[in-house]
Amino acid sequence: MKESNAREKKWKSYRITVNGLPQEVRYNEDTVEELFLPFLRHLTALHQKHRRNIIAFLAAPPATGKSTLLQFLEQLSRQRDDITEIQALGMDGFHYPNSYLETHFTERDGKSLPLKAIKGAPETFDAAGLQAKIRALREGETVWPVYDRRIHDVLPNGIQVRGRILLIEGNWLLLKAPGWQELRCLADYTLRIHASPELLKNRLIRRKIQGGLSEEEATRFYETSDSLNVERFRKDSAPSDAVWRIEFDGDFIKQE
Repeated sequence: MKESNAREKKWKSYRITVNGLPQEVRYNEDTVEELFLPFLRHLTALHQKHRRNIIAFLAAPPATGKSTLLQFLEQLSRQRDDITEIQALGMDGFHYPNSYLETHFTERDGKSLPLKAIKGAPETFDAAGLQAKIRALREGETVWPVYDRRIHDVLPNGIQVRGRILLIEGNWLLLKAPGWQELRCLADYTLRIHASPELLKNRLIRRKIQGGLSEEEATRFYETSDSLNVERFRKDSAPSDAVWRIEFDGDFIKQE
C-alpha cells in the first residue's frame, strides 16, 4: 500500500445513501483501488472458500465515518462482477431502548447517572442480544435492528438481511470485556480503524456544534463522554486481522 504522501491524491465524489438520506462523499481513487477493493475481494474469497454467510467486523472509534464507509463499500461491491455483494449492518440497533436507558443507572466519578447520559458507551448496548443475533445470522436469520436517528431510538425489525457477506460496524465489536470479548470468535474477518485523538476530538466537537450545541457545551460533552469512549477504544480493543488508519484529510491507509 502506498505511503500517505507518496503521490498527489486523486479525490473523487460519490453519491450514496446513509441513514436513509442522500449524501455526497469523497474518497481517494488510489485508496479505492488499492485498499477498498482488495478488502472486498478478500471477503469474496472467504465466501467462495467456506460457501456460507461470511461475518466481518469493522471496529472503529466514534467520528471516523465508519457508517458512511460501509455504505460506500456496499455500493462498490454491487458495481463489480468479481466481488460478492456485501450488506452493511450497524451495531447501533443494539442500543438499549430509551425507556431502559432512562430508568437504569451507572456510577461515574462517584455519581449515579442514568445510562442515557452516557449513551454510546458499552454499558448502553445489549451485548448479549448482539451476540445472539450474529449467531442467528449464520442460521439464516433475516431481520436486523436499526437505530432510527429521526426518533433517536431502536427499531427492532429495522431491515431485512439478504447479503452473503455481512459487514458489521461498531465501536465495541472488539472490546476486551466480559460479554463483548465473546463476539470475536463469531467473525470470519476483523478490521480495526485507528485515528489520532486530536482528529477525533476536532470531529466530535464539530459534530455536536452542528447538532445545535454551543462550542462550550460541545467541548464539555467531549470531555465528559466522547473522550472516554475514544480512550476506551484505544486501550481496550483486541487485535484485528487488519488495521487501517484515517488521516486528517479523511483518507485511509493500511497500517502495517
